[in-house]
Amino acid sequence: MTELLFRTDPYLQEAEARVIAVTPEGGIIVDRSIFYPTGGGQPGDSGWLSWGAARIDIATAVKGEGGTVVLVPAEAGALPDVGAVVTQTLDWARRHRHMRVHTALHLLSVVIPLPVTGGQIGAEKGRLDFSMPEPPEDIAALESALNAMIARDLVVTEDWITDAELEASPGLVKTMSVKPPIGQGRVRLIRIGAGSDQVDLQPCGGTHVARTGEIGRVSLGKIENKGKQNRRVSLLLES
Repeated sequence: MTELLFRTDPYLQEAEARVIAVTPEGGIIVDRSIFYPTGGGQPGDSGWLSWGAARIDIATAVKGEGGTVVLVPAEAGALPDVGAVVTQTLDWARRHRHMRVHTALHLLSVVIPLPVTGGQIGAEKGRLDFSMPEPPEDIAALESALNAMIARDLVVTEDWITDAELEASPGLVKTMSVKPPIGQGRVRLIRIGAGSDQVDLQPCGGTHVARTGEIGRVSLGKIENKGKQNRRVSLLLES
């Protein structure tokens, strides 16, 4: 398995790792990764690897077999040998924007308390699809409520519960299309706010900012009709 360094410290921008395998397609499997692999609507991280005088750009990261993370080179080139120690460096600006968008989408699910049927995270914007028969009457009011919640600078923390505890609390799961991974014995929760200031708690494996104030102001796009019951709400980072 690959040790998920981004899980314990999403702000880690550089770290050493050892190459434990190279896939037939040229993907690089490392023993510890600061690169988040594509999943849960969040894109895989990009950046580069360096060893000695060599360097290779990484276009994305994906999940491999057996709990590994595979780093996908941007183009064909010389690869590090199995056993080599490499330095991983993130495209931090892109990752941090993913973190800001991801946390903002969690807050969007608070402002619009309806079942989520899909979602996607990008570096400039993100979106959630809701089971929403009728569009909201006042988008400006939703945008104002969302930005007010962001401006409260709420702390963002993680917690863990067992599979059994999750099954006993189905209300924690907001997404209808993607179920939290179970079978590992425990499930990670992302909590926004603490104590009486808590506004959200839901299963999530992605990376988030430490406080909502890091998100900055966001704007909401027009509501798109995506079927009889589904409507898409997009948000855009303003800076």
